[in-house]
Amino acid sequence: MTPFSELVADEARGLVYGNRGCLHNADGEITRHFGVKRWISCRLEFKGWKRARLLQPGRFTELFFLDEATAFAAGHRPCALCRYEDYRNFVTLWHKLHPGDEAGADAIDARLHAERVDDERAQRRHEAPFDALPDGTFVVDGDASFLVLGERLLRWTPAGYVEAGQRPGGAATVLTPPSLVAVLATGWEGAVPLLHPSAQSPATG
Repeated sequence: MTPFSELVADEARGLVYGNRGCLHNADGEITRHFGVKRWISCRLEFKGWKRARLLQPGRFTELFFLDEATAFAAGHRPCALCRYEDYRNFVTLWHKLHPGDEAGADAIDARLHAERVDDERAQRRHEAPFDALPDGTFVVDGDASFLVLGERLLRWTPAGYVEAGQRPGGAATVLTPPSLVAVLATGWEGAVPLLHPSAQSPATG
């Protein structure tokens, strides 16, 4: 999965697992962008559970993200099963950030869905000042997505991050849904890697 919330086939191994329902047909072909409003991000391993093969008919489509920052950009929240403590912390933060809202999974997923998908079922984007964006936020320029990290921008690739320059001033077009940007601003750290190791030593190009 890319920060654009797109499914791509790539040999690179992501660090976070994900689910948004069954997106494939009996032949293993992707036929839709999402099947449910409950988009979650998971541990790669949990209690030794393993499927004999991927893309089984009628079962959820297995998704993989480079890291949790990528999963957040695509609109996924922590799983309440394999990441129970993360989910409880997320709900606590959500209640503080949205004190007038219900904090149950259904209410959270409904608000996130409105923030991540527009009326045409495409990824919704948002505008915000560059200097207001916390580390881990994704922005877009043309057909490329970039991670905000300190004063730097790192270009996303399926295999890791590439150095792309300094954080500019002015307005940014943001991929990460606003509620998840707010969670990142609290200094979020969970049981899965927030950032791929390449963020600390990105390639040049």
